[in-house]
Amino acid sequence: MAKEFEASKPIYMQIADQVFQQIVRGHFKPGDKLPSVREMAIQAGVNPNTIQRSYTEMERMGVVETKRGQGTFVIERESIVIELKQTLQKEIIGQFVKSMEELGLSQKQMISGLEEYLREGDDHGDSLK
Repeated sequence: MAKEFEASKPIYMQIADQVFQQIVRGHFKPGDKLPSVREMAIQAGVNPNTIQRSYTEMERMGVVETKRGQGTFVIERESIVIELKQTLQKEIIGQFVKSMEELGLSQKQMISGLEEYLREGDDHGDSLK
């Protein structure tokens, strides 16, 4: 999981986002135990306090729960995956739209550009579907 972090967003939130993506992809399922704070800190190459803050934030958001003496677990609710996927989708789309607006593109240009991009992916067997 170790990677470069963006300066524009707190590291603890970037780590939480990475865990959210792993949940959406099925790497962590509802009820699964997350790595210990120390183990996750080593994997991410950050201070354990940063991971603890990530876990605390994810717990505050209702995505994970900490069981005293046992560790931190993905909440046992299947709908959490759907909710996370929708949240991540909205965030990514929001970033895309903001970037396109900064380039001066209209909604119509964004949509046609996206459609063209997806068609080209289909033509090359690189479909994102």
